Amino acid sequence: MDDAERPLSERSLKMALVKYGGGIIQMAGSIAGNTYARNRYGNYVRARTKPINPNTSLQTAVRNAMGEMTTRWSTVLTGAQRTAWNLYGSSVAMKNRLGETTYLSGFNHYLRSNANAVRLQMAPVDAGPTLFELPAKDATIAATISEITQNITCTFDNTMDWAIETGGLMILFQGSPQNAQRNFFAGPWRLWTGIEGIDPGGAVTPKIAPATFAVAEGQRVWLYARIMRADGRISEPFTFDCVVAA
Repeated sequence: MDDAERPLSERSLKMALVKYGGGIIQMAGSIAGNTYARNRYGNYVRARTKPINPNTSLQTAVRNAMGEMTTRWSTVLTGAQRTAWNLYGSSVAMKNRLGETTYLSGFNHYLRSNANAVRLQMAPVDAGPTLFELPAKDATIAATISEITQNITCTFDNTMDWAIETGGLMILFQGSPQNAQRNFFAGPWRLWTGIEGIDPGGAVTPKIAPATFAVAEGQRVWLYARIMRADGRISEPFTFDCVVAA
């Protein structure tokens, strides 16, 4: 997933976050020709590369959804609704790329919650949440992928609150396939599917749908999910992976 497809709160800004101590303790982002980041092995710096803009249909869909929600925020939402989103933003602690506590604006939370839901043909949630906490992640989620069928099968806990409420949603993304020996992955991602909550009974598990990237046996594929509640709250992303079977 390129920057256009990431939620507004997670896009790579054209600047670096720097943490000072006796010197510089940690950096994240880009300055001049260098990009600073951290992975499981520690901090690192690499040459900055400027991504091309192929202007694909997927990129266009993302930009259209973001533009639609931006316009809706300013022209459709009432002042009271915007105030409610701003109160939610100032009440819910988030983490930035340095792992520090930060708070997003109500506008960022509104886009973060609704842009991908709109791409899945879900109605946007305009009223700001009144419960000031992020939804829980699903610790049981898992997937299998078949080269023959090119389908992803995703199992999840369909007794969670989102899964048993009308308007609840799990949004899932697939990463591009990698060599099996790779141990971490940061993109690109593509929107794979959405799973709607069902009241009563719960969302149907497993979810089976065609992969968005073609896969081959032995490749390792990462996926990530977000849970969105009916009141518009959306979880932090949580990732999981599997090796493609025959």
